Amino acid sequence: MNKRRIVLMLLLAIGVSSSSYGVMFTMLDDFRNTFGIAESALGFIVGIGFFTSFFGQVSLAPLADRGRAHRLIILGLGLEVLGCLGMAFGETFIALLISRSIMGLGAGAALPALRRVIIIADPENFGRNLGRILSFEVAGFASGPIVSVIFAQLFGIPGPFIFLAIAITAFVLVISQADIPETKKEHQPTERFAIDLLKNRAVASGILIGVALFFMIGVFDSLWVLMMDDMGAGPWMANLGISVFVLPLVLLGPFGGKLVQRVGPYRAGCLGMTLGAICMTGYGLMPTPALMMVVFFLHSTNDGFFVTGAGIAVGTSAPLERQAGAQGLLGGMETLAGGIAASFAGVAYDHLGRPATFIGTGAIMITLIVAARILAGDNWSERNVVPKSAVSLDIIS
Repeated sequence: MNKRRIVLMLLLAIGVSSSSYGVMFTMLDDFRNTFGIAESALGFIVGIGFFTSFFGQVSLAPLADRGRAHRLIILGLGLEVLGCLGMAFGETFIALLISRSIMGLGAGAALPALRRVIIIADPENFGRNLGRILSFEVAGFASGPIVSVIFAQLFGIPGPFIFLAIAITAFVLVISQADIPETKKEHQPTERFAIDLLKNRAVASGILIGVALFFMIGVFDSLWVLMMDDMGAGPWMANLGISVFVLPLVLLGPFGGKLVQRVGPYRAGCLGMTLGAICMTGYGLMPTPALMMVVFFLHSTNDGFFVTGAGIAVGTSAPLERQAGAQGLLGGMETLAGGIAASFAGVAYDHLGRPATFIGTGAIMITLIVAARILAGDNWSERNVVPKSAVSLDIIS
């Protein structure tokens, strides 16, 4: 199988995996109404998946750099299948909690390994490929509600999850027969975890850009519908907004990734997050829903162009033979930042109000970007970047 087919196959696997999140979020009302599970318990079910995903990305991902990428992808996707089946047939809080934990752990194990293979399979175009990863992730998530509507209508609550389990199983079978590139034994890193990569100031800078991004996402996703409702916006504006927001990410992701690779990930990433901070501040200041939508469209377009900055920055700074560990560390920190932001956003909104919450979010983002700029140092001006060791692909077998 040539590298283009490998990349496409893994991108499709990422998309199907991501759709499980969209399905789960849209099935929460069914769990509450059918099984009598309280809203607070449902929130805990959602949250536990993020923390197990964080654990998987930080602790298991480095194994993919040590000749186990193929097995880790199979293991991670297999765990997602088990989690989906548990969500399909679970009827109690404990059953759904365990199933969601397994799903999160599986995603945390598989995604960094998938990213690693895509990066090393075509390092010269890794910016465009990271943009494609974003497009498939977002498109997969956005397709989740459609899957839920179709299969829940036909087969009830188990339907969407059984469909996903079958689809992911199909990818497990195909990927198990594929020739996945691994790092040769003599080039495999000895480090058990990837935390030592934070000693690399350029890697730390890229991670701070990612933390700023997911802090923004955590606040926005938690409060958008609520604040639009409080401002008297029609339901279509709030609900359509979430759907429309993903379109620039899907359509512009590959182009944006290529642009960021050419311009330089630190410069582009910091610029994108600075504009994002300005937009977040705008959400706190706009007096009408119509003006909020203007800021919203500017925000989503900006993200479509620059959201790959963190992934490309980390990908160019970490050694090629440690890409899974680096991407896992980035993904874990992003997940943690998003979870923390989402947890505190509602409290801040209730007690401090919309202006203070969003202006404060913008200020936190600017602080993170300033720190990222300082850590980037001379890497700030790098352009047309490629992953380190890309010129000596003999490390790959």
